[in-house]
Amino acid sequence: MNDWPEGRSDRQSGGSRGGYGRGSGSARPEGARVMPHVQRPVPQQQPAYDDGYDDLYRDQRGQGSYDNGYDSGYNTGQVYGQPSRAGNGGGGGGGGDYGPPTGRPARPAPNWRKRIKWTAIIVVSVVAVTSIATYFWADSKLNRDVDLSKVIERPESGDGTNYLIVGTDSREGMSDAQKKELHTGSAEGKRTDTMMILHVGGNGDTLVSLPRDSNVTIPSFKGAESGKLYPGTGRQVKLNAAYAEDGPELLVRTVEANTGLHIDHYAEIGFGGFASIVDAVGGVEMNLKEGFKDKWSGADFKAGKQTLNGQQALAFVRTRHAFAASDLQRTKNQQAFLAALAHKVASPSTVMNPFKLYPTLGAGLDSLVVDKDMSLWDLGSMFLAMKSVSGGDGKSMNMPTNGSVNGNLLWDKTKVKQLVDQFNNDEKVTVSGS
Repeated sequence: MNDWPEGRSDRQSGGSRGGYGRGSGSARPEGARVMPHVQRPVPQQQPAYDDGYDDLYRDQRGQGSYDNGYDSGYNTGQVYGQPSRAGNGGGGGGGGDYGPPTGRPARPAPNWRKRIKWTAIIVVSVVAVTSIATYFWADSKLNRDVDLSKVIERPESGDGTNYLIVGTDSREGMSDAQKKELHTGSAEGKRTDTMMILHVGGNGDTLVSLPRDSNVTIPSFKGAESGKLYPGTGRQVKLNAAYAEDGPELLVRTVEANTGLHIDHYAEIGFGGFASIVDAVGGVEMNLKEGFKDKWSGADFKAGKQTLNGQQALAFVRTRHAFAASDLQRTKNQQAFLAALAHKVASPSTVMNPFKLYPTLGAGLDSLVVDKDMSLWDLGSMFLAMKSVSGGDGKSMNMPTNGSVNGNLLWDKTKVKQLVDQFNNDEKVTVSGS
């Protein structure tokens, strides 16, 4: 009796290679019988021509047979309609990567415009705070000890700004070793070694040296310390004697009375401060046309380019005995060096380098004496004007002279008046000096 359902054959009951019974060796899976709703689709007939797609597909899939991209999921254990565990988002029914992403969300791109904006704000803020702090620090170090309000009978102010720049032989604060090294001697008090008028205007800046041996008349004046009025007697002396007699105020009064030019600001520096500034900027390069020696100042120079340190610079600007026209040549050397020093101080290599800027400011401001109305802006304007003179945009000259009396140089009164008129009217200077 046959227990198999009607319509089944011996081939279906097993034993034959072509049978489909349980445990059959047939290639047809058992699942095809127990799950009749799952059927592998019959591949479509391939075209008669070979377009290379099959080979390309096999290369990409790494499979040995063509299945038209269909993946039932049997090999991977994938459940139909669910995302791929590989994170590719592939779902069932065709094996395509169309499911939602399962990895970490992509990191948003940086907002460079915002970063640049905030970086710029921070940099500007730091620069502003540093500049303000530096200003108040430098302003507090200025020695405003000269009171020009004590100067009497002053000429009227003209256009532009006039500075009286003075270098003294002050040895204040110097040790015995420093005095020896700088060849300053040990004389008490202080005298003027250098006197210059710097005119700053719209038609070029002009630096005029006043020889210390200039013959001048001491006018009436009020004592800076005593307040006592001293009437003029027509007494004629060397210009540097005015400073020695009653300090900066009498020197300003004497220059104004003998020239008719109003002095707006006063700046003075001593030996030690001058040498310290030069050393702070790393020395100043000079190109000397000829070499010279002077045992009094300690000068010993060869011709050509060379960088002068503080001690050498002081010797250079003080030397007078090595020249025939002693005082006039010395003033020319002073002009050349001070202009070069101002150029170095105001250069980007100094201003933009805090390791040079602050020592330079410290050395200069500690030893600089100015009038009570001098601001840092005025001081900066003075240095920039001296820089323009050294750069060729301005003019440097000696006060015009015409002979001498008792060893003192006489000023050429006609040329001096013309020069002062050009200063007062802020005109281009056409007067030539000695």
